[in-house]
Amino acid sequence: MTPTNARRGAFVSFEGIDGSGKSTQARRLAETLRAAGRDVVLTREPGGSPGAEEIRRLVLEGDPDRWSAETEILLFTAARRDHMERTILPALAAGQVVICDRFADSTRMYQGLSRGDLRGLVDQLHDLMVGREPDLTVLIDMDPETGLTRALSRQGREERFETFGADLQRQMRQGFLDLAAAAPDRVRVIDGARPVEDVTRDVQDLVTTFLAGR
Repeated sequence: MTPTNARRGAFVSFEGIDGSGKSTQARRLAETLRAAGRDVVLTREPGGSPGAEEIRRLVLEGDPDRWSAETEILLFTAARRDHMERTILPALAAGQVVICDRFADSTRMYQGLSRGDLRGLVDQLHDLMVGREPDLTVLIDMDPETGLTRALSRQGREERFETFGADLQRQMRQGFLDLAAAAPDRVRVIDGARPVEDVTRDVQDLVTTFLAGR
């Protein structure tokens, strides 16, 4: 068997609207890959490093109008840069599989589309300050109303974006699907409106096949 540290690292992100089940699937995938002998880093955005976790509290809690969309883009980009420097890039260099719950695609959708056409600004900052896309993005697709109901039922503190309502979730869903159509080699869509075990099977089949081909 090839030693873990000799394997090529891989960067897998999970995307989807709020309540789509992507966090559950990311966690299950990490558990399965670890059981198979892979060295896995399970992380999230915003967050994933000490500095980025501090920014997470700023952007996910509080009043929906706390920040302008432009300010949010700067905050998310700062968090992502720190996350890349301190967590993702070192893990990839060590041959680990990085599984990230949300990455730049979420910023493209939420900040780039939700309150004005700012997608170009998001992409410019990403190219300048981050400059890296995941090797594979798993998009868990979900009906917006169902997803929002799930998300709000958690009754957690980090509900700032959920409070924007179903219209935003519908806009985000279509945006994610458009992104998948534009980048089919990287973004793969999984139907999340099924029993969780069925979704898990398809996600793990997709990712293990991808890793085997690297």
